[in-house]
Amino acid sequence: MDTLRSIALFIVAAIAEIGGAWLVWQGVREHRGWIWIGAGVIALGIYGFVATLQPDANFGRILAAYGGIFVAGSLAWGMVMDGFKPDRYDVIGALLCLVGVAVIMYAPRPS
Repeated sequence: MDTLRSIALFIVAAIAEIGGAWLVWQGVREHRGWIWIGAGVIALGIYGFVATLQPDANFGRILAAYGGIFVAGSLAWGMVMDGFKPDRYDVIGALLCLVGVAVIMYAPRPS
């Protein structure tokens, strides 16, 4: 159950962080304005809060593992929101990152 909760929290965190960064990007780079930037800042704050809800209490482990989620999620976000087409090296890199997430977060450890 903790594993499923952890995965769900990583997904919510990725949506908040990547979405927030994308909103700021849109506001600044695409000249959509302060409302987009403000919404992005709020989403980024939500990301910071969601990360604290992980069942594991080790900040370094959570953020290190989340890095892999961020990599894969950013590529997926780009595909959906911006029409980005990852090449095979993008996909291989993202899969390697997700393997790293699994090892860091979910490998059996002595209690």
